[in-house]
Amino acid sequence: MLYTPAQRLKRDSSVWTLVQGVLAPAQFAIFLISLGLVVRFLVMGEGYAWAAGSIVVKTLALYTIMVTGAIWERDVFGVYLFARPFFWEDVFSMLVIALHTAYVVALLTGALAAHALMLLALAAYATYVINAGQFLWKLRAARLQGAGLPAVEAVS
Repeated sequence: MLYTPAQRLKRDSSVWTLVQGVLAPAQFAIFLISLGLVVRFLVMGEGYAWAAGSIVVKTLALYTIMVTGAIWERDVFGVYLFARPFFWEDVFSMLVIALHTAYVVALLTGALAAHALMLLALAAYATYVINAGQFLWKLRAARLQGAGLPAVEAVS
């Protein structure tokens, strides 16, 4: 069970639920645009500045959704991170953040060449897609729970 009845009420009444509902698809749209720019650079060798900048924008969107998500988790579960129902999603989110942050650090310090930076971004994006899938799975489980149906849940 993802939510107790009290947690479900907190989730449904929290402004941060709406914020997450807006930010998640916005971040995904930014990701798709950025992914296209990164692939374009890797395939054609054009548009490095656009690709690099788009990854920074994607990283800022990620930071925003992670901070607001932690606030949401505090509202609903009483902890900022690693609430039992979302423990593994939060653990994997740390890898997503670490890879995105590594990209920004490497970009700002010049630690990696352009091609290597784009490959690092692709690794960060791959982890983001997996993490987004984890959260979509939980959203589906929450909907099934809300409908009174049994939900298949990953081992926590």
